Amino acid sequence: MFQPVSDADFGRYLTLQRPDQLRLMNNTAQTLPVKAFGNVSQVFEQLESILLGKRDQLELAMACMLAKGHLLIEDVPGTGKTTLAQALGVSMGLDWKRVQFTSDLLPADVVGVSVFNSHSQSFDFRPGPVFTSVLLADEINRAPPKAQSALLEAMEERQVSVDGNTHPLPDEFFVIATQNPVEQLGAFPLPESQLDRFLVGLALGYPDPATERALMEDGDKRSLIANLEPVGSVQQLRQWSEEANAVHVSESLYDYILALLLRSRENGNGLSSRAGLNLVRLCKALAYINQRDHVLPDDVLRAFPAMAGHRLTGRVSTGQAAAMDILNTVPAP
Repeated sequence: MFQPVSDADFGRYLTLQRPDQLRLMNNTAQTLPVKAFGNVSQVFEQLESILLGKRDQLELAMACMLAKGHLLIEDVPGTGKTTLAQALGVSMGLDWKRVQFTSDLLPADVVGVSVFNSHSQSFDFRPGPVFTSVLLADEINRAPPKAQSALLEAMEERQVSVDGNTHPLPDEFFVIATQNPVEQLGAFPLPESQLDRFLVGLALGYPDPATERALMEDGDKRSLIANLEPVGSVQQLRQWSEEANAVHVSESLYDYILALLLRSRENGNGLSSRAGLNLVRLCKALAYINQRDHVLPDDVLRAFPAMAGHRLTGRVSTGQAAAMDILNTVPAP
């Protein structure tokens, strides 16, 4: 677990380690224009009709999609992980497929396989379920490491290599993986290389008593997913992603994000430079969802535990606590 240090020691650490990367603290930069904020509120209205009381998690999941990352949802069974993945894909009007990860799953079951065609005397590639816009990898840590690693290239490069041939995936390719706590039987912990491919790690948690009471009264909401009308599209998603990327980040916030990265590395196993880039993209997307053309410190405070938690400890729940320790020792601008 991360151990806090004094502000004086941290200041000396910054000066000695990375003086060339610190920016001047100022907010005088011109705000980048955002053409027209997409009406993402309709997406959230539809999602909230299925998942009650989960607005914060829904915004982080949507921001992850706009930032072109991938989402890891960790929780006990029955808290709505699969429901969220299905509802998000349907609401955005995207093609989606589901893979149930099991102990006997093979890499070819995910990416596809080349099959010999006796008529043409050649091999024909039969694409696997990874060839879609949204892939729901259900209970990803129930599969052995070899099957888990089949997603690595697809998630990072948005392409699949089979038998020496490269097959591109859609630009909007988005993985929503669910996993159960590693203490449960038959679970294989995800390696660090796989965890680093997920931009956001979430834990849905149990609903509050009032919401849970309403769920028991109204019945299972999953049956309503089939009746959802798409309120988004591939074209809209691409436009929203481009506009989110144009959101402005001030010099002082870049310094703040760098300070968080440096603080995380004091115990020798901290966040990478790629994590910093991911955090910037996620903060921009959160600001865009809230119809702002600039990032606020509050966006960083919301995004950092979701981006950093699973990278720091390998677990969403314990990792977010470690991320909060870091936030509590680095003053926000």
